Amino acid sequence: MSFPATAKITKEGIIEIGGVSVEVLAEKFGTPLYVMDEQTIRQKCREYRLAFQNKYPNTSFIYASKALSTLSILKIVAEEGFGLDISSGGELYTALKAGVDPETIYFHGNNKPADEITEALEAKIGRFVVDNLEELNELNMQALKRGEKANILVRLNPGVEAHTHEFIQTGKIDSKFGFPQSGIPELIKKIKAAKAINFVGIHAHIGSQIFEADSFAKETDVLIELGAKFKKEGLEVKEINIGGGIGISYVDSDDPPPIEAFAEKIAAVLIEKAEAAGLDTPKLVLEPGRSIVGEAGITIYRVGSVKHIPGIRTYVSVDGGMLDNPRPILYGAQYKVLVANRALDEEKHKQTIGGRFCESGDILFKDVHIPMVKKDDLLVVFCTGAYGYSMASNYNRVPRPAMVLVNDGKAKLIIKRETYQDLIKNDILI
Repeated sequence: MSFPATAKITKEGIIEIGGVSVEVLAEKFGTPLYVMDEQTIRQKCREYRLAFQNKYPNTSFIYASKALSTLSILKIVAEEGFGLDISSGGELYTALKAGVDPETIYFHGNNKPADEITEALEAKIGRFVVDNLEELNELNMQALKRGEKANILVRLNPGVEAHTHEFIQTGKIDSKFGFPQSGIPELIKKIKAAKAINFVGIHAHIGSQIFEADSFAKETDVLIELGAKFKKEGLEVKEINIGGGIGISYVDSDDPPPIEAFAEKIAAVLIEKAEAAGLDTPKLVLEPGRSIVGEAGITIYRVGSVKHIPGIRTYVSVDGGMLDNPRPILYGAQYKVLVANRALDEEKHKQTIGGRFCESGDILFKDVHIPMVKKDDLLVVFCTGAYGYSMASNYNRVPRPAMVLVNDGKAKLIIKRETYQDLIKNDILI
């Protein structure tokens, strides 16, 4: 598994990140607490850029903001030369408030509301990734009324079934996303007839948390073949967008390839087959999200109670759980957990870490071996930077946690902890 770039365990067994002790962070900002390491985020962005610059220079990177969309995080990735992949008006609003150049924004989604299409046109975003004919018609109609042209990529279903959880597979034939290949002739006809549409390229996404670079290579190969069909009908494919980046190492058994190997695989397919298919060195676009922010994040919990059931199990209850990280209850996601001030202790005991919420399935870790914990101990969960905060809720009317950004021994609050007043601010008492 992977730690943030700046994470360390002192000789006293205390965990630090960004030069700040986890104990200090918990004391100052409270728990549960999301912590993001700025250096790791920037490092991951640079690793992608460097790897593909050497293998396929005509590559652009679009951060998948659904992984974690906050003003400060988006500002950082934009500073590192990344554009943004958005899939809602709210993500667009956040991006614009963060100062992201609208020209670098790609708007995804399988059911974009008409008003959000309007917002994106008004913002003059760079690309719409069109998912269906209804959307194509709506976009064309709105752009016509404005006297403008909308740049589009079309999302195609490549029929590539990646080895990952079924909930995060998106490229198999039976999917709600993308045009089926059988529908391409009609799609091409509609694009050519749309007067306010500027066709730029094609897009596909086969899923997330994928470790096999070969799956992405196969997807790229399929897209090149499909791109040749578009070109034959007079639609030049200037961009090929293959979706997200590689998976990350949540636990020791996860084994993603190095980014350099990933880049080499994709570049080899493009260089060998694009020219043969009549595509003139198309721009490659990637949309990493989890692999940019996932390893950069940790979550700190405080232990509230320890319950021993003789002969069955020891339950440890913490002050967070499925509210701040629903991934374990949704699809059995696994993480690495350590005791914040006894990370080097060799004596381990089997314990199950449960959340505070009123669901039996609110279990973060089942039967993990860590030092025996007690009330008020701090637990640190690694690789929580992606899809924790962005999928968080207010279940049981509990306020969502704060988030801090650490770097060079300093911690800055980038999301305030919610209050009870925040919980009812949109309620109306009748």
